[in-house]
Amino acid sequence: MNKPYIIVHMMTSVDGRIDCGMTAQLADEPEYYSTLDSLNVPTRISGRVTAETELTRGGKFNSQNKEILGKTDFAKNATADSYNIVVDTKGTLQWGTENGNNFPHLIITSEQVTKDYLDYLNRQNISWITTGKDQIDLAKAMEILADEFNINRLAIVGGGKINGGFLEAGLVDEISILIGTGVDGRTGQPSLFDGRPESSHPIALQLKDVASFDDGAVWLRYLVKYLKFECIGSW
Repeated sequence: MNKPYIIVHMMTSVDGRIDCGMTAQLADEPEYYSTLDSLNVPTRISGRVTAETELTRGGKFNSQNKEILGKTDFAKNATADSYNIVVDTKGTLQWGTENGNNFPHLIITSEQVTKDYLDYLNRQNISWITTGKDQIDLAKAMEILADEFNINRLAIVGGGKINGGFLEAGLVDEISILIGTGVDGRTGQPSLFDGRPESSHPIALQLKDVASFDDGAVWLRYLVKYLKFECIGSW
């Protein structure tokens, strides 16, 4: 299968928490952006929750016609070398009109998206991909990104559930973690990877690089091996 090279890039506290409001309070936040830029991944992908809080004003699309698309399809409304991709399973978020900038939005939904939401994206000059009957078929979406949009590298930049979804689908090539100099410790906060089934096994990693910064932050890079661990004894 053709697909981009995919890197999960996140900043965490030392206890693996990724809440943006928390990490923004750590002194090491500037290194998150400098390390991301050094990865040479101009296309970035976020989940719906992250996009709603950080990329939009929180407006929701009010569908007037509930007819769903029901098939895999795409529209390349804006042509660019890189995209700001958002995974939005049913198509709910509102966006401004794309006006030819170098980092346009591209929305990935399931086939459950309504036709009028896609018409709305077309009017906003926003590109889109639909695939997967009930949930997004991430593998097929990545294949379309590579074949039709010529994307060969991208970074997943939040949050835990989208990270976990790509990891479970076997699509992550590399994990890049900037560990900030702080502890969260609050109950119920999101972690680096969330949402994998309880029956899932750990996924093997190979250390690629380690770097440290004067402020105490540590940058870890791992290659993902997708080797199954054997269960010895009881868990």
